[in-house]
Amino acid sequence: MPTYQYACTECGHAFEQVQSFSDDALTVCPECAGKLRKLFNAVGVVFKGSGFYRTDSRGKSTATEPAAASTTSSSSDSSSSSSSDSSSSSGASTSSTAAAPA
Repeated sequence: MPTYQYACTECGHAFEQVQSFSDDALTVCPECAGKLRKLFNAVGVVFKGSGFYRTDSRGKSTATEPAAASTTSSSSDSSSSSSSDSSSSSGASTSSTAAAPA
């Protein structure tokens, strides 16, 4: 059962009361018979797991990576295309290996 916090609007008496969800809220102060108000506090929430962050819905690359990847892939494509012109299809796979150290 949840614990609710109450404060009196007249005398300032504050206390906690364990109540069921179906119970009515308290309205009379036990100290001075004044009017009570229910206090609400911020609740700490921790989101665990994936799917809660803006970056979780995106693919593996971010907005800045495709530009960098396209620049490097275009330079490797130009080197592989020039070497693939002079070699066979099996040579194209070795051209990508040769382009990696450079």
